Amino acid sequence: MTRVVFVLVPGVHLLDLAGPAQVFSTAADFGRPYHLTYVAEQAQVVSAQGLPLLAATEWPVLGSDDLLVVPGWRAPVLWDGPAPGDDVLRRLRAHHTAGGTVASVCAGAEALGRAGLLDGRRCTTHHDVQEELAARHPRAIVVRDVLFTTDDRVVTSAGIASGIDLALHLVAVRHGPALAARVAREMVVHTRRNGHEPQASAMLRHRAHLDDAVHRVQDLIDERFTEPLPLSALASYAGVSARTLTRRFGRATHGLSPLRYQQTLRLERAEHLLGHGATMEAAAREVGFEDARMLRRLRRRPDPAGTGR
Repeated sequence: MTRVVFVLVPGVHLLDLAGPAQVFSTAADFGRPYHLTYVAEQAQVVSAQGLPLLAATEWPVLGSDDLLVVPGWRAPVLWDGPAPGDDVLRRLRAHHTAGGTVASVCAGAEALGRAGLLDGRRCTTHHDVQEELAARHPRAIVVRDVLFTTDDRVVTSAGIASGIDLALHLVAVRHGPALAARVAREMVVHTRRNGHEPQASAMLRHRAHLDDAVHRVQDLIDERFTEPLPLSALASYAGVSARTLTRRFGRATHGLSPLRYQQTLRLERAEHLLGHGATMEAAAREVGFEDARMLRRLRRRPDPAGTGR
């Protein structure tokens, strides 16, 4: 069971909370072992939109696979916003130190900054308070004009709807692009927005284009990236010739072929498995290779397509 713990502060924005919560809740509906918990320093928290929310005041015991999320709050300026208490900041630091992932939406990045988790790391927040975040935490590397960033298990997003993009990215990294695509379809949102950052998942990173035929092929590859997918079959699915698909796919994804895109998804998933203790052979077979030779070759290969390695 993976816990996703949302830390609520007074004035929390409902969509900052509800968007990521819906992503993980939908993933749980599809059989993934997510359990959502909401904690706060007081039992009732009034949202920015006026809806009162009930939360636990006792924290659950967390493991390294669990996720802490700090949704944003209404704060025209960060210095005048709610100040998470020392206990909250200590728990954020301790969870990250123990190997866990900590995430924020919108102004929630301020809590991560106060906990010292932004020092030396890329981060972002809502465009209205980016300059203030940079001034308040000068050791942070504040990235402008992106939807989300991820740096050493510290994940931040620009706010409001971008929390959904952040959560879909985490689902894609943890469970593969097929599940993230399924969750996005169930929520009727596009898996096309990305953080324009090398650390973003491949499924999201190569979706910033408007070619519907290429998107349909990417949807199919996302669902079945562990299977053999001949170019001729993909072209037939898209209703174009193999030559046309190759040309349009490369133009839409800045030089990737359908095969390279599939290999990128396989490699990204394999790296996640290796990072969680899988052997090279087991990771290779899990992502669709007959043995570990191709996986080793891909890991050694230069990365001109910007796949984040």
